[in-house]
Amino acid sequence: MSKYVDGFVLSVPKDKLETYREIAGKASKIWKEHGALDYRECVIEDANAPEMVSFPQLAGAKDGEVVVFAYIVYASREQRDAVNAKVMADPRLSEGCDPDNMPFDCKRMAYGGFQTIVGD
Repeated sequence: MSKYVDGFVLSVPKDKLETYREIAGKASKIWKEHGALDYRECVIEDANAPEMVSFPQLAGAKDGEVVVFAYIVYASREQRDAVNAKVMADPRLSEGCDPDNMPFDCKRMAYGGFQTIVGD
């Protein structure tokens, strides 16, 4: 059976990147404890994309922002739904981040759930 992946692309102000990393580190532990197979948060290092749309363009990154590409891997969409239900009910998630004081603009975050077509 193919794995299922939730993917995210967002822009984070450079001066809030460490705060974001701390929140993401806690979130990673919570997702994995509830069954996610993998959880990655990646900061763009090379945005050189001649004749293509770069991630900063795609994410609408403003001056002073960096792009984060993140993904969570699950065994299946059904398992993703079960894991996410547990994560959303876990009080540590809300304790770790104040929705009124996030280190990035949630409304500018892109998200999608993906069925893998290549890979294990």
